[in-house]
Amino acid sequence: MRTLARTRHELAAYLQARRARLSPEDVGLPGGGRRRTPGLRREEVAALAGVGLTWYTWLEQGRDIGVSSAFLDKLAEVLKLDAGERRHLFLLAHARPPAEEGKTYCVVPPPVRRLMHELAHPAYVLNLRWDVLAFNEAADTLFGFGAHAAARRNLLWLLFTDPLLRSRFTAWEEQAPLMLSSFRRDYARATQEADIHALVEELEKVSPEFKQWWRRHDVHAPCVGVRRLTIDGEQVPYEHTSLTIDADRHLRLVVYARQQPQ
Repeated sequence: MRTLARTRHELAAYLQARRARLSPEDVGLPGGGRRRTPGLRREEVAALAGVGLTWYTWLEQGRDIGVSSAFLDKLAEVLKLDAGERRHLFLLAHARPPAEEGKTYCVVPPPVRRLMHELAHPAYVLNLRWDVLAFNEAADTLFGFGAHAAARRNLLWLLFTDPLLRSRFTAWEEQAPLMLSSFRRDYARATQEADIHALVEELEKVSPEFKQWWRRHDVHAPCVGVRRLTIDGEQVPYEHTSLTIDADRHLRLVVYARQQPQ
């Protein structure tokens, strides 16, 4: 009970602080005139959020009232919260993060690029669509990403259409469906994005294997562990893992390292 009371108090203080930083002009209301306190008035926030003043006042007072996710989304819009602030609002109000739409378009931050190029191991950056947004020299040597135009530099596309990548993965018929089932988890997070649908539709047209395996709707855990790659006729075991490097942009760094003998 003490934890809940403290959380409600923090929610009340957070809402008051977010309201105070906005002016009427920020939300499309007429300005002018002095205000005793800075920011929007409670009645203005309540009206913009589509709730009664009394109910919103109770919320700002930290009273024990229930709120819906739809209302929190509307309130975040009214208060012009960014992704991190919106997440904090949900955590204070619901004690759990909100459902967030996945985005496929993003740019790799310069520090991430520097980190990737400083690694001795093959490494590349993926988004939810599995576009290879950046890669180091070791990854290019192993997977041949640089031989493809940026628009076609997509790991899933290359897995099913590029002879080099297909031959690189030992026992491709076993590994490819597992990788595809891992991709489906990311696909589910970005189903509102047209480009990820276009990728799937195009692959269904050009790859019978993709079409068959995609329609199984298999879903597996993230791709981590040991993967065998065929290099100069030799099967080489690689440990691989995926590291989240930017949660808001849904970027992750995939790193391969030769498995050391036990």
